[in-house]
Amino acid sequence: MTPSRDISVLVEIMKRLRDKETGCPWDVEQNFASIIPYTIEEAYEVQDAIERNDLYDMRDELGDLLLQVIFHAQMASELTEEKARFDFGDVVHAVTKKMIRRHPHVFGDSEARDKGMVRSAWEAIKQEEKSERAQERLALGLVDKEQAFLDQVPRGMPAMKAAVKLQKQASKVGFDWHDTLLVLDKIAEEIEEVRVELIHNEMDEPAVRNEVGDLLFAVANLARHLNVDPDEALAYTNQKFRDRFGHIETELTARGDTLANATLEEMEELWQEAKQEREE
Repeated sequence: MTPSRDISVLVEIMKRLRDKETGCPWDVEQNFASIIPYTIEEAYEVQDAIERNDLYDMRDELGDLLLQVIFHAQMASELTEEKARFDFGDVVHAVTKKMIRRHPHVFGDSEARDKGMVRSAWEAIKQEEKSERAQERLALGLVDKEQAFLDQVPRGMPAMKAAVKLQKQASKVGFDWHDTLLVLDKIAEEIEEVRVELIHNEMDEPAVRNEVGDLLFAVANLARHLNVDPDEALAYTNQKFRDRFGHIETELTARGDTLANATLEEMEELWQEAKQEREE
């Protein structure tokens, strides 16, 4: 086979990789669950390329992410149970149907281009889709258990994003702090509970983990109340840490020294130097 711009060639490549007789042993033994880490990793690599403004890498990473979609679709097409089976064409049909339906102001006759009207129409259409989907699943014999109110937040989301989503969902029914200062009080309370665990329970790992989790949840809540994305805030701080630690390494190298040989006091001095330089 030769490289191609035709999506059908990529679909065929995955089909051959999954062939039980002539395919790749690694690809053949995979299942939906086993490639979840790869699917998530590829999405993060797309994010990394975007943040680095590297369009060359972005093109390749988007291709890797697309491959994951086709991988899942190919495995689904191999299922023996007809009502569960679908292929890549079905995936494309489903998303094109959804996008056309959700944008009547673009693809239909609607003239409602006002942002407020578009948003209200979007929510109404999503509710119609939800009802239609339930009926289709019922016709296929796919009975869903009744969803709890918080089940609208996917369980597979990164933990910090999930924390914010859960809090937002609960706030819809009034379960929320109405004063940001009270959230700060909650953070102080959670810090104290971590301290108690450390002092009195001799580093009981499950207990400490639980208390640290409560603390992080409270911090995510504070970020939400301040309209700050906690992941973005932490990413910014991570980059500051990289820059300042990089300064330590660079300066030590210039002195003919290494990180391994430097004392904590020397590294702290260079850290403060880097901090001051970037604040000036």
